[in-house]
Amino acid sequence: MADDPFSLGGTSFTSRLIMGTGGAPSLDVLERSLVASGTELTTVAMRRVNASVHGSVLSVLDKLGIRVLPNTAGCFTAGEAVLTARLAREALGTDLVKLEVIADERTLLPDPIETLEAAETLVDDGFTVLPYTNDDPVLARKLEDVGCAAIMPLGSPIGSGLGIRNPHNFQLIVEHARVPVILDAGAGTASDAALAMELGCAGVMLASAVTRAQEPVLMADAMRHAVEAGRLAYRAGRIPRRHFAQASSPTEGRAALDPERPAFQ
Repeated sequence: MADDPFSLGGTSFTSRLIMGTGGAPSLDVLERSLVASGTELTTVAMRRVNASVHGSVLSVLDKLGIRVLPNTAGCFTAGEAVLTARLAREALGTDLVKLEVIADERTLLPDPIETLEAAETLVDDGFTVLPYTNDDPVLARKLEDVGCAAIMPLGSPIGSGLGIRNPHNFQLIVEHARVPVILDAGAGTASDAALAMELGCAGVMLASAVTRAQEPVLMADAMRHAVEAGRLAYRAGRIPRRHFAQASSPTEGRAALDPERPAFQ
């Protein structure tokens, strides 16, 4: 939305949807999905890409003019993540990094201690750090305190498609954050993306929900509109939830009808 851009690491983006590239069935489908999504920023796992290979994901992003957000997927320690980020900066010439330090292969949940340690080191090293983290308001605050440029809590485990399992925690994170909060992981369909935006997230990061959908290009288009609709709804402000009905029309000035005189004979 041109009239409502969001800033990340000093750069303004029109789209609030950040796409990942993992799981795409082919480069052709990936390219068409990226176009349909309208994304301007796309993550690439540095440990799984060879920038020198012709016809790679990076060449597709370069062709489409989409900014690359390298990530440290596949790292299990702070040391591995820091090294991967430094290699990405050297290879791609960007200080942006999506920090991922996972605890184990089975859950792919983030390791909070290693993530915090890596974030502090990378911020001191001049990186713009966007950490993938748990939906923990306390940890989110600590990551912000060490200088992270955004907070990226998971809605549910990576690739699960379970959506946002704890909306209350998301609200707590959003209410106290002074940096953008971006849903990262767990989205399964468009309503999950819309809910994240309605909760006040500044953006949505997703991959599997599109790349593993039956019709990836169609789902990418749906996600684009869901993010836009959710953002509009957040800005508009939802009505309060009530236990009982409230008439939409005013009760004053109603016609005084005589029940003894039916309107129809």
